[in-house]
Amino acid sequence: MVPVRMKRTKAERQQLLKDTIEQTPFITDEALAKKFSVSIQTIRLDRMELAIPELRERIKSVATDQWNETVKALPLEEVIGEIIDLELDKRAISILEVKPEHVFSRNKIARGHHLFAQANSLAVAVINDELALTAKSELKFTRQVKQGERVVAKATVEGTSEKGLTDVRVNSFVDNEKVFTGLFCMYRSTEQKGEIINENSD
Repeated sequence: MVPVRMKRTKAERQQLLKDTIEQTPFITDEALAKKFSVSIQTIRLDRMELAIPELRERIKSVATDQWNETVKALPLEEVIGEIIDLELDKRAISILEVKPEHVFSRNKIARGHHLFAQANSLAVAVINDELALTAKSELKFTRQVKQGERVVAKATVEGTSEKGLTDVRVNSFVDNEKVFTGLFCMYRSTEQKGEIINENSD
């Protein structure tokens, strides 16, 4: 006989909710509702009782706590998407929530220039220089992105080309499925290029 699973008490659910958010701070209310088999409204009420902020505020909080350096090449508010991790001249990650203003009204598919803007601004942000400009880019869109999805862009500084441009690779994902990839060749004003070559030549 299969044992009947006892329904969790409110206190048990809230403790598990708190533990889950501590382990995965960027999980959505929708995903939490599905995980605990309750309504989104119940999750929101639980969060309020536990004084756990909504996703957007958690992203800002974690980003603020983790950054040891700040974006130099452009004002933070000009970065498309929310930066959640940054190590200048090495790597960066941002999240873009695809909203109605990002999609075609007819089919709810995201306009390509928004995905490009997220990736390009992340490539600029990761450069440790007050002046960073995109000199050239090679792009590939690998699948359509729809309204309601979250695009996670990951930038990696790959090194410096013979022309002295810094190469930044950006891959964007929705639920671990790659939706966009781009190589951005960045012009920078300061003479820090040799250091990047040495770091990436090991």
